[in-house]
Amino acid sequence: MIRLLSWICVGLLATCFISATRAADPPEIKVTDADEAIQIETDALQARIRKKGYVSGTERESFVDKKTGAHDLGFGLHIMDFLLAPGWKDDGYPRDPKLHGDLPKHYIEGPQICTKAKELKPEIIRGKGFVAVRQSFKYTEAAEGLKAESTWEQTLVFQPGVRYILSSERITSVNDVDDLFYRIDMPGHIRHKAGDNFTQIYLSYQEKMIPSEAFKEDFAPDAKYLYLRKDKIPERMIRAYQVKLDGKPGPWLAGMTLDPAEVCEAWCHQRGYVCFIEELHRKRVKAGDSFGATYVVGWFDDVKEMEKVYDQFKGKKAIVIKDGAFRLE
Repeated sequence: MIRLLSWICVGLLATCFISATRAADPPEIKVTDADEAIQIETDALQARIRKKGYVSGTERESFVDKKTGAHDLGFGLHIMDFLLAPGWKDDGYPRDPKLHGDLPKHYIEGPQICTKAKELKPEIIRGKGFVAVRQSFKYTEAAEGLKAESTWEQTLVFQPGVRYILSSERITSVNDVDDLFYRIDMPGHIRHKAGDNFTQIYLSYQEKMIPSEAFKEDFAPDAKYLYLRKDKIPERMIRAYQVKLDGKPGPWLAGMTLDPAEVCEAWCHQRGYVCFIEELHRKRVKAGDSFGATYVVGWFDDVKEMEKVYDQFKGKKAIVIKDGAFRLE
């Protein structure tokens, strides 16, 4: 009888050990790799990364918060454009003030990746507790006197248990440029009709929330809510909008640039949609130099939660993946 009880105890301990081990394993991240797009699903998020068509970042309206059912409202999140420098040139950069304001700029390298790269070949990287997607592109067009083929690389990291992703880009220049910057959508634009699907916007460098009613009529990027690094670098660089669910205030979708000093200019203006442009770097670059930034993009219940997560990662500038693990540095 004593021996039988001993075996039962041993069996129970083994079962408990196995259960504890299984409990310690992170929830599975489901990845579906199809011809047109990669679908990723965690216990908290769902998203797609397109391979063809409108590329870079996550596909429009595919970034779903499982807690609330909310999805992004624009053309995608963390979308990449082109390389620029200050000053006008006759190079086709639009001068319509309602589109680009009185903010003189010209192209250094293109094309606009999101609309004209047409196809990317993302790499899926699986590690313990995460799945990353890495995609890259070499620019094919250059300003007069410069070379093309600077390289853009983007990394998106999905983890279980959190309603956000970590993302970054890295650009390696093939040119010497006195004052180089690049443009992204961060977190992403808002497609709406007179503010029907979002409640308000939060910009960490503005004193007050901006109600959706402020975006009923078009206005230029330098008319309102323009951020310029030369004014003052904020403690945090957070840009977010609160979606409506069933006509009521829902969760916030935020894009957070973890090194505030890297952002040189940021727009939040109306041009048929709310345009959430960020421009970064704006420094002297030598051929062979690499530069970029790192972000948190995701869903939050309120601004306090955004700030808490931001401060957890603040100052990080790159995502490094090695030996089945990743780190921010």
